[in-house]
Amino acid sequence: MNWIYKTDASNSARYILGIEGKNPLICVGVNPSTAVPNHLDRTLKSVETFSKMNGYDSWIMLNLYPQRATNPKNLHLSSNDKIMKENIKTIEDVFSKYKHADIWAAWGNLIKSRSFLKECLKAIIDISDSKEHHWIYFGNLTKRNHPRHPLSLSRQSCRHMIDIDSYYSNL
Repeated sequence: MNWIYKTDASNSARYILGIEGKNPLICVGVNPSTAVPNHLDRTLKSVETFSKMNGYDSWIMLNLYPQRATNPKNLHLSSNDKIMKENIKTIEDVFSKYKHADIWAAWGNLIKSRSFLKECLKAIIDISDSKEHHWIYFGNLTKRNHPRHPLSLSRQSCRHMIDIDSYYSNL
């Protein structure tokens, strides 16, 4: 098992964490916590479980915003352009390498917690290729019509396609 892992020099931002494979489930959350290879948090254990249960051979965790925060309320109040540019570059590299991968929208209602998160999602949508990448979510949408965070899902949650452009236009 080969880990994929990239942080900034101060370890205050994480750009990617996952396991390399041929058919990964690419998950996009809001922001990373403290998980590292071989020491996953509850969210990443859930991502790992959903990837196995749904026929993927690996998983990759990306985020709308790369700042590490155990509590999303501690996220920057405005976007840090330096870490955002590196985040988008990393995501672009992943999307290029895994051209036909499913991208799991998994940010829950937290996408509304900072106004810049919508801009982050737009940048990610713009680099995904709708002809090659399939955006999905698991379970039901939240009452506010957002794709659920992995910790708010039951193991029986089904996979659904999401029209990410339509979702974004209604955000």
